[in-house]
Amino acid sequence: MAHIDSHHHFWHPARGDYGWMPEDDPVLTRPYHPVDLAPGLQAAGVSRTVLVQAAPTVAETEYLLGIADCTPHVAKVVGWIDFENPGQKNALQRLARHPKFGGVRPMIQDIPDDRWMLKPEVQWAYEALTEQDLTFDALGFPRHQAPFLELLKRYPSMRVVLDHCLKPQLRSHSQENFRTWAKGMTRLATESGAFCKLSGLVTEADDPPSDDLLQPYVDHVLSVFGPERVMWGSDWPVARLRCDYADWHAQALRLTAGLSEAQRAEVFSGTAERFYRL
Repeated sequence: MAHIDSHHHFWHPARGDYGWMPEDDPVLTRPYHPVDLAPGLQAAGVSRTVLVQAAPTVAETEYLLGIADCTPHVAKVVGWIDFENPGQKNALQRLARHPKFGGVRPMIQDIPDDRWMLKPEVQWAYEALTEQDLTFDALGFPRHQAPFLELLKRYPSMRVVLDHCLKPQLRSHSQENFRTWAKGMTRLATESGAFCKLSGLVTEADDPPSDDLLQPYVDHVLSVFGPERVMWGSDWPVARLRCDYADWHAQALRLTAGLSEAQRAEVFSGTAERFYRL
């Protein structure tokens, strides 16, 4: 079975719009192009990928679509538009004409207002995404669970995936924190049609997290969403802060070893294929 990576990045820091990127980080602050990812894809048996924005500019989205044009394994691009500028509806319509454009991801985790996504002035964007049948990648933390649920109930037909399991705070792991995160994920799974990405977990701990630490989180997501609404993603090259591409892929295989072959095929291929319409 050829796998699909539902979440990775390419970037070139010299472009100048990656405001979140730390200066002179030996892992992050360097260009990442398809040639750099190729060994990881080959080692993990990944044949198709979803390329996700890493800068809050339409220019970066166009840059990624240019890469997708000449990179066969990039099946879809998740880009960005300015939700606070209704005039960008025209930009969204233009981008949507590209056959590899899938949807957008506002960088909500970096916005101080936890309820920003519910502001009246940004609702036009969700309406436009729904009208054009585009996807919405929800990037946030556990504190965003409640406002995301409120948003998803407003737009039940919008195609939504929760990035990185909404980043459970593994650095401060405790039974109380786990229960709080798990309760919020359960509500999102049972009260909305959202999907969830099994990605981004390795960088939520200060050291590469063990299988024992991650297993309850993975088990909970699989239990409440079901394998048919969970998709594996690498979050490469961010994941390189903790491990190599093949290491996280192998760990995800171990963490899903309790699934049937058909269920595993959903997590590592089928779910992403259906959600992003690859």
